[in-house]
Amino acid sequence: MLEISSVEWQQLLAACVRQERAAQKQLYDSYYAYGMSICIRYAHSEPEAIEILNDGFLKVFLHIKRFDKDRPFKPWFRRILINTALKHLKKQSRFKPFEDMQVEDNHYSVEDILSRIHYQDLMRMVQSLSTAYRTVFNLFVIDGYNHEEIAKQLGISVGTSKSNLSKARGKLQEMVRKSLDTKYG
Repeated sequence: MLEISSVEWQQLLAACVRQERAAQKQLYDSYYAYGMSICIRYAHSEPEAIEILNDGFLKVFLHIKRFDKDRPFKPWFRRILINTALKHLKKQSRFKPFEDMQVEDNHYSVEDILSRIHYQDLMRMVQSLSTAYRTVFNLFVIDGYNHEEIAKQLGISVGTSKSNLSKARGKLQEMVRKSLDTKYG
């Protein structure tokens, strides 16, 4: 992300409000990598993540007048991208909630294992989860939503959210173990 002064930032935002293409391109270029780091977690593939990111930027440019210039841009942008990703998943009819299940508390310590895996490998593992598991996992673990918020956002029950998170963690643990067995076994 390019570093710019607060005066330049205000000028950039004002130019984006005026829909100046050069300013929009500068904002896009400045936040592309940050946006991709969010979108790739919800997408099944890189092209799908790019599609979500571009849809998110379109929403940013259409609604930039609503942005409170006294607040940080990143959280506002992040929220737009997450909501865009969720709408994309629903539109694709790929999010299929699962049956409510009693969730057992697993006391696995994944942190130690995860420290031995490269980020790209972990991202491939997360992307290989089903859409339902991947979405709940990202919202809860990465983006800090609670189960009530996830249930409301996705139109599922709290129990389904907890179940999907538990299953996602279990599948990731299994993939991590296999990966480590392959690398170090």
